[in-house]
Amino acid sequence: MGFLNYLINGVSLGSVYAIIALGYTMVYGIAKMLNFAHGDVIMIGSYLVFVGVSTMGLPTIVSVLISVLACTLLGVTIERIAYKPLRGASPLAVLITAIGVSYLLQNIALLIFGADTKSFTSVVTIPAVKLAGGEMIITGETIVTILSCIIIMAGLTAFINKSKAGQAMLAVSEDRGAATLMGINVNGTIALTFAIGSALAAVAGVLLCSAYPSLTPYTGSMPGIKAFVAAVFGGIGSIPGAFIGGILLGIIEILAKAYISSQMSDAIVFSVLIIVLLVKPTGILGKKLNEKV
Repeated sequence: MGFLNYLINGVSLGSVYAIIALGYTMVYGIAKMLNFAHGDVIMIGSYLVFVGVSTMGLPTIVSVLISVLACTLLGVTIERIAYKPLRGASPLAVLITAIGVSYLLQNIALLIFGADTKSFTSVVTIPAVKLAGGEMIITGETIVTILSCIIIMAGLTAFINKSKAGQAMLAVSEDRGAATLMGINVNGTIALTFAIGSALAAVAGVLLCSAYPSLTPYTGSMPGIKAFVAAVFGGIGSIPGAFIGGILLGIIEILAKAYISSQMSDAIVFSVLIIVLLVKPTGILGKKLNEKV
């Protein structure tokens, strides 16, 4: 039963990576930029839930809703102030700006909350499920995380394929100039993309800290990098690719910790990514694009 426990834990961790990776893959697919401050939005959302529940004594659901709303506004603000003026700039300028925004959010959190580790209280109240006579235990956090990932993936896919705003996102991702000529509000569509990605980051942060209950200003850094790896692994720009990449990355990480070395798990994860990209540079579900010159 040990392997099955590790597998379920890997799917749970991978579900968090998948939710975070959705933010990366949507922003890249539509705005063609990498928002490396995305991981720090996760951290901000987690701190807001921590303050709401532990300091202010608010109900958990209220704290989570406040966190999602605040992160949504934060994502739109970051896009408006930091990224929109660089819409026509080089990718390097956007990348440097994203790194600067990341450090800014980390240092703001350091000033407000300090560098000490906070003990995060899980927002999940569902009891653990015991199977096979108690040899296999599935925690409430694992159940909620996996179900949340599935629901978010299904809802986001339906939104993109069925709604008018989703169709506008697809049009902007295909050809921004042509979308503008067709009357689509490109700026509003990109802002909506950042809003959705940041809201998902808040949800992912709450789920992550519920499963691993510690919180610092650097909490979102490594999960953010790994979620970016998951997005590239699955094919950045592809929503199903983000899901598959996140799940596979989580399983690989947990199995590497269990059977090889907990110290080497991160190196193994990145090594697998390198191997996959050598075989298929666009990722698992990525498509090769032919650029017009």
